[in-house]
Amino acid sequence: MIDENELAIETSDLSFSFSKDRPVVSGLNLQIPKGSIYGFLGPNGAGKTTTIRLLLDLLPANSGVIKVFGKFLRDQRSHILARTGALIETPSLYEHLTGLDNLKITAKLRSIGHDGVWEVLEMVGLGTEAAKYVKNYSLGMKQRLGLATALLSRPDLLILDEPTNGLDPNGIIEIRELLRELNVKHHVTILVSSHLLSEVERLVSHVGIIGQGKMLFQGPLKALQQISRDKAIIEIDTDDNSRALEILLGDHQPVVKVAQFLEVQYVEGDRVAQLITLLTAAGLRINRAQLVESSLEETFLSIIKDDHL
Repeated sequence: MIDENELAIETSDLSFSFSKDRPVVSGLNLQIPKGSIYGFLGPNGAGKTTTIRLLLDLLPANSGVIKVFGKFLRDQRSHILARTGALIETPSLYEHLTGLDNLKITAKLRSIGHDGVWEVLEMVGLGTEAAKYVKNYSLGMKQRLGLATALLSRPDLLILDEPTNGLDPNGIIEIRELLRELNVKHHVTILVSSHLLSEVERLVSHVGIIGQGKMLFQGPLKALQQISRDKAIIEIDTDDNSRALEILLGDHQPVVKVAQFLEVQYVEGDRVAQLITLLTAAGLRINRAQLVESSLEETFLSIIKDDHL
């Protein structure tokens, strides 16, 4: 258990439903460490956006507790939201105005001085595009301008819901690099939701996987990577697989499948060499001995699939 003083966001048994028989979020316990980039993952309809709306007090929770930087959201809403920037899906922008004017209007509406407008434009890489009308921005530029509006208040916490939706590969890379810079150089804790692990695995330090409103996995990215390694198998093919199977079982090897190849659960670093030695010592010819690791994407999908069984 992480000390609550080390958490940017903590929820306890958070639940929400639009109707009694259809819970959208159910007993959710989020633990997002300060200074982390937390990937909030799950298929479409898993409850990610609803959870984010609860964290921003845009929806009232049916039950449960939300703490941000150790303070109860229900008690210190204004103070907490002043330290929080958010971008939920596609940013709302005035397309007939310039990027600079969009930020000035947002700053005025939020009672924020104009002093930092140019700074956030430079921060998101739009300093040279400030005078251009937003209707002429690319989708990636619009996303960066949306991020700039979220950063106007110099937040300690940034909450982003599917920030790379609709972006081309270059746009995704741009957003990823920007978020990494905000985290490292400006010490911003970031919660970024997505339905694709492959999209965020190069960015995040921690992962939470949600399915049908419930937390299915939560922890450092390294812990999810370890689960992937634990799912690795060794494929073996010999000139006599029936005899090879007898030898492996007789040596108490963890054979998990017998199909075109024999499949043995991978346990430790030199297991492939051990199996080759065992079988060749019995006079068998090895045609194939290959370590097959489970990808993070496959592990993510298996976690989601298990929840639907």
